[in-house]
Order: sequence, then structure tokens, then C-alpha cells
Amino acid sequence: MALSRIWSAFIVIAISVAAFKVFALGDQLLFTRMVTGENGMIETCTTAVNISIKLIGIMALFMGLMAIAEKAGGIRFLSRLIAPFFCRLFPEIPKGHPATGHMMMNFSANLLGLDNAATPFGIKAMESLQEINPDKNRASNAQIMFLCLHASGLTLIPVSIIAARAALNSVSPTEIFIPCMIATFVATVAAMTLVSIKQKINLLQPVILAWIGGISTLIALLIVFLTNLQHEALRSFSELLSNGLILFIFLLVVGIAWWRKIAVFDAFIDGAKGGFDTAIRIIPYLVGILVAISFLRTSGTFEVIIQGMKSLFAFLGADTRFVDGLPTALIKPLSGSGARGMMIDTMTAFGPDSFAGRLACILQGSSDTTFYVIAVYFGAVGVKNTRYAIGTMLLADLVGIITSIVLAYLFFG
Repeated sequence: MALSRIWSAFIVIAISVAAFKVFALGDQLLFTRMVTGENGMIETCTTAVNISIKLIGIMALFMGLMAIAEKAGGIRFLSRLIAPFFCRLFPEIPKGHPATGHMMMNFSANLLGLDNAATPFGIKAMESLQEINPDKNRASNAQIMFLCLHASGLTLIPVSIIAARAALNSVSPTEIFIPCMIATFVATVAAMTLVSIKQKINLLQPVILAWIGGISTLIALLIVFLTNLQHEALRSFSELLSNGLILFIFLLVVGIAWWRKIAVFDAFIDGAKGGFDTAIRIIPYLVGILVAISFLRTSGTFEVIIQGMKSLFAFLGADTRFVDGLPTALIKPLSGSGARGMMIDTMTAFGPDSFAGRLACILQGSSDTTFYVIAVYFGAVGVKNTRYAIGTMLLADLVGIITSIVLAYLFFG
């Protein structure tokens, strides 16, 4: 319900802006572009289906792997390992439930920047949480906590951002690494805090503090190690770490299943079928959300918003350099590929080592695609009432945006 109202408001605003432009500027082809032109409604519908088709193979592969891991006892092992922390953060989940292991694998994949692996793991976690959800049409507390943490986008190594900066001939492509890490960590802690306040969860419990402190220490040590590497060595290490971990997980899961005499191929096929079904099931949700995004893009709504913000901050006498980097932040909750394109466009227009270019990179690495996450993950389990999930995610995004702006001024002046 909340998601429908938000998108309805966005579409009304987009059409109003388009109508004003047609009336004031005489751009009679604008509505045609919104429907059939580049990124128009018709093209966007095709894009949504293509995304789902591309997801089928990835979903089938990783959900097949999940089925093997579950039958081999790997999910139960992860559940017991993380149980002391998760049982306090997710008090509604029964002790030893597979959902804990599924969430752990999703968070691990996100942490290492393995987006393709994170999506099927996350959908599997949502399906597991849906099994214990008493109201199948209404998001449970555990589902909201999980998605808010997921949407905060905690990532250790922003490989794609570094690669884009290097491709655009940045003098130091890796200089945004530490600001990105700090911004995404702050956004994650903000999401955890906001949901905990809403759900009356005490974050000052010793176990929670110990886990957060321990993870913070590990992150700090890794940052110290990586920042001592040259940017080429950093990219090579990041790629090697990501790919090596995927291969290690596959070999470990299959090896344990074989040792326990599990029918590996049969288990894989059973899980892969579920991956195919899930990829097809999310098509209506993707079509709806991407069409709404296309309205915002082609109507010029974002352009109007940016110019208005720049005028406002200039009137207040504030520095307006950061406004040029904000389009990435405004599009990021709506579309990951759109935000990536906006980041590259900002670096192309202002330079990869400009203030706006650096800020756009930090903003790109500070959060995940909130509305895409809502559409895909809740759509995969058929939840229609998302309760306060959207508002909480957007507040966490706002914290990440403000932190990114502060860090950009702190690091790059």
C-alpha cells in the first residue's frame, strides 16, 4: 500500500512537470518520448522482462547451491554460528531456523560486493522468513529488519566504482575507497538503529555490542591493509578475493554434500527449479517499478529538482558544489544501473577527480537500490503491505547521503 502511494505521487509529479514543459516550451514530442522513446514505457517494459530472464540462470545456479547446502547441513551450521547475535536482532526467528543461515550468506555476499550471489541468497532468506510470517500479505518485523540492513548496502570493496574511475583516467582511482567504506557502514548502523527503535530492540546488549565491535575491528584492519596497496594491486586483489570466495563456497558446499553422501545433482535440480519460478514471479513487480522510474527520467523531473536545489542553496549562501553530485543519490534508490550511469555521466561532465565526480562515487557506494529491493524481495514472496520498510530505508539512505557529503568535504575539500 505505501509503495503504491509513493509511486502514484511520483508519477503525478512527473506528468505534471512534462505537461508544464509542453505548455511553456512547446516540446510536443515529450510525451511521445515518455511512451516510446529511449527509456520510455514500452522500452522499459522490455527491459524489465530482459532483467528477469537474465536473472533466471543466476537464480537457478545459486538457489541450486543453496538447496545442496541446506541438505548437507551447511545452513544449520551458519544459523548456530550467528545465533547469539541474530536471536537478539531478530527475536521472532526460532532458534536454529534456516532463515538465519540464508541471511548470513546474503550479508556475506553483499559485504564482498558479490551482487549476483547476494540477490538469490536474499530472496531465499525472504522465502524462509515468509514461512514463519503469520500474515502472508503483511511484512513481518524480521523481514523489515533484514531488508533494511540489506538495502543499506554494506560493501567492503567497491570494485565497480574503482574500475569506472580508472577507465575515466582518474589520477587516483582508489582514493574514494575509505570514504565509501565509512559512508556505507554509517548507513548500515543507521538502518539497524532505526528499525530497532521501531521494534523496541535493545542494541546495548553485550552480545550485539561485541559483534558490531568485532566486525568494525576486522573492517578497520582490512582497510589498513588495502590502503597500503597500489590501485592496480588493489583491483587485482579485490577481483581475486571475490572470485576465489565464490569458487571456495561452491567447492566447500559440494564437498561436504558428497562426504555426507547427499545426492548432489538431485538436490541442485530441486533448488534450481525454485530459482526459475522466482525469477518469473517478479516480472510484474519489475515492470511496475521500472515504468515509474522511466516517467521520472524522461519527464525531466530530476533536472527540475536539481536546478531547484542549486538555486535554494545558492540563495542561502551555501556552497553548491555538492549539488552537482546529487543526481546519483536521487536515482540510486530507484535504479542501480541508472545511478551507475549518472555517476559516470557526472565524472565525464566534471572530471573523475573533481569534487562532484568524487562525491558521485561516494554516493554510489553508500547505499543500495531501495525501491528495487522492495519490489523484488517483497514481490518474490507476495507481500503487499510493506509497513514502515520504505520510510526506514529512505531515512537510512538520507543518513548515507549526508555522511557522503560530509566525507567528500572532509577528504577532498
